[in-house]
Amino acid sequence: MSRICPLFSGSKANCTYISGTTGGILVDIGCSYKSFLSALEKIGGKLCDIKAVAITHEHSDHIAGLKTFLKNNNVPLIASKQTLNTLADNNYIPINVDVIEADKCDINLFDISIRRFATSHDCLGSSGYSITLPNGSVASICTDTGVLTDDAKKSVLGSNIVLIESNHDVTMLKNGPYPPQLKMRILSDLGHLSNSACADFLPTLLSHGTNRIILGHLSQKNNNPMIAKSTAENALFEIGAKENIDYLLSVAKPDNNEVMSF
Repeated sequence: MSRICPLFSGSKANCTYISGTTGGILVDIGCSYKSFLSALEKIGGKLCDIKAVAITHEHSDHIAGLKTFLKNNNVPLIASKQTLNTLADNNYIPINVDVIEADKCDINLFDISIRRFATSHDCLGSSGYSITLPNGSVASICTDTGVLTDDAKKSVLGSNIVLIESNHDVTMLKNGPYPPQLKMRILSDLGHLSNSACADFLPTLLSHGTNRIILGHLSQKNNNPMIAKSTAENALFEIGAKENIDYLLSVAKPDNNEVMSF
C-alpha cells in the first residue's frame, strides 16, 4: 500500500511524506527538523524509511529544515541543477551529501521512481515531482506555480493522487492586506495558482484517471478551506462527477494532516 501525507502545507511551511513498501521520500522540508520529527511520528512514519529528499525550490517555506535534516540523515538530495546550485551557494548542503540532478532523466531509488517537471515560479529551476511507488501507483506534487506549464500538465496526468496548489481566492487577495507589489507577484505567471485556476484543471485530471486530489499550499490570509474546496467541487460537478464516488477530495491544513492511501 502507498501512502501520502502533507505533514505541513501552506504559506509558512511545506513538507510532504510519500511512502511505499520499500520506503519513502520527502518532498521539501520547510519546517524545523524538530517539528518534522514530531509530525512524522504522529502519522506512524519511520525516519529510517526515508530514502531521499526532493526539493521543489529554494524559498524558505520549503527548505527551512533541510540542512539539519541532511546533517542527521545519510540520504541523497534531489533537485534541479539550478536549485542545487542555489542551495550550495547559500550553504544548505553539508559536505559529503549525495546530490542528484533531476533535470535529465527519471531517478530510481529502492524501486521508487522520481520524475521532475518544471513549474512556473519566481526562482530558477522550480520543480514539481511525480513519484511512482513499487506497486505502480503514482503521486504527483504540483505547488508554487503561477500557471500550469505544459510540462506540469503532461507529467501529472494519469497520477493516482495529486497534491495541487489552490493558493488563493482572487477576490480575497485583491481586497486583502498585502501590499500591491506582493499582490501582483502572487497573481502573476510566476506566482501562485488560484482556486479557480486549480479547479479548471481538475476535470482534466479526473478524466485521465486521477481519483484522489489534495488541495495544498493554501494562503492563510487570502483563502479559506471551504472556499477552495467548494470551487473545486463546483468544477467537478459541472462534468457530472460525484464526490466520494468518482473522486476523493481533501484540503491540506497547515499541519496535522491525515494520511491518505492510494
